[in-house]
Amino acid sequence: MVILQKERSENSRSYAVRVLLYNIIHLELQPGTAVSENELSTTLSLSRTPVREALIELNRIGLVEILPQRGSYISKIDYNIVEESRFLRLVTENAILKLLCDKIADADMDALDYNIKKQQRSLEQKDRETFLELDNEFHELLFRAADKMWSYHIIKEQMVHFDRLRSLSTKSKQHDYVLKDHEDILYAIRRHDSEMAEMLMTRHLTRHLSEKKELLTMYPDYFTNN
Repeated sequence: MVILQKERSENSRSYAVRVLLYNIIHLELQPGTAVSENELSTTLSLSRTPVREALIELNRIGLVEILPQRGSYISKIDYNIVEESRFLRLVTENAILKLLCDKIADADMDALDYNIKKQQRSLEQKDRETFLELDNEFHELLFRAADKMWSYHIIKEQMVHFDRLRSLSTKSKQHDYVLKDHEDILYAIRRHDSEMAEMLMTRHLTRHLSEKKELLTMYPDYFTNN
């Protein structure tokens, strides 16, 4: 389990949620495994109360199962939920692309270009976790450029299910095509071609469907029976 540095501004509950989320998304806490309040409290140097509250919060968004008299477990990946979260994200991000193809500030284009360069470096260094974070940052920058951060935060909470699948996918293979997809999307924005941008984003956010059978075969215990 990866222990993150606690930020000065966050309380114990928020810190516990952030650490658990990181480890669930990056599969350090694997789907289906049991988690103990006592062990987590010791590991995070927190009392049981914020840890319990964090588990309840993660249960609310479907990442932790709390079974009376049996304990808490990391939820398995449900492809139905993954697909719904992907659908929500795709509809929203295509709307964002329409706005950006109409108008985008030079500073926002520079930020996206810089993100692409960092993605290139992380792929060269085979730094999978950093690449996944930069992938997320790229999409966040799109929302920021469109001045739709409130919408981004709503989408982000639901995307944790999709993020686990993405993490598993990048763990299985090196996905150079993700970087190429981002470069192509940025090219379409630069050309103010919203039709091209939407086509590219749709392709980008549906690639996981072609990998479904392979991932189910490689990691059968990580998934619910859909």
